[in-house]
Amino acid sequence: MLLTISINTRDRSEMIDITSRVEEQLSRSGLKDGVCFLFVPHTTAGITINEHADPSVEVDIQAMFNKLVPWEGPYRHLEGNSAAHIKSSLIGNSVIVFVESGHLKLGTWQGIFFCEFDGPRSRKVHIRFQ
Repeated sequence: MLLTISINTRDRSEMIDITSRVEEQLSRSGLKDGVCFLFVPHTTAGITINEHADPSVEVDIQAMFNKLVPWEGPYRHLEGNSAAHIKSSLIGNSVIVFVESGHLKLGTWQGIFFCEFDGPRSRKVHIRFQ
């Protein structure tokens, strides 16, 4: 069964920890052991797994992305959001997490982040547990 969570972003670029929302959906699913597939159906957003214990990691990631892929550049895309498309391609649009004993099998410091690169917008993350 395909589940979908909605996310309303507030800034042009942000990382939103959605780990607890995914765990909530996992709990409702009743799955004890298997796989969690997450997919972001947007070309200017992505999803990643990274440290969620120290918020400065998110700040550092955003700062380096802005340095590597600045908003202003010699881009051809007429909508003016080429940087968002590039950042989305670098992060990726899907992740897979193992499920064991009814819990996401993440590392001690890991969390799942929805990455907005062209907000604010209403976004979706599709989830499938198997």
